[in-house]
Amino acid sequence: MYENYAKIRDSKGLRDSDVSKGTGISSSVLSDWKKGRYSLKYDKLQKIAEFLGVTTDQLTGVQTNEQPGYYINSETADIAQEIYETPGMRILFDAARDSRPEDLQMAADLLRRLKQTNQDG
Repeated sequence: MYENYAKIRDSKGLRDSDVSKGTGISSSVLSDWKKGRYSLKYDKLQKIAEFLGVTTDQLTGVQTNEQPGYYINSETADIAQEIYETPGMRILFDAARDSRPEDLQMAADLLRRLKQTNQDG
């Protein structure tokens, strides 16, 4: 398992010390893992996987037949797909990224009023 981790870590140009700083997992734990004196628990594997931008299956070398989705649920996937496919939605999403919640609410209210005006007239 450590070998898979080391390949992924190396491919990203990182060292154990970088992973340690990025995850909060001590260098001694990573060293003991490398030497076979310690088996990482799932929570630590998950932290490392997240830090490296891979799944825990990729990190451990476990092969599954399931094709994991990028999103946790289908609603999120549908929204992301709609933003991706609709240029106007992408513009709104980009504009909303750093907006305050109250500004977003005001913009949503304005869009609803414009939509209503267009339907009435």
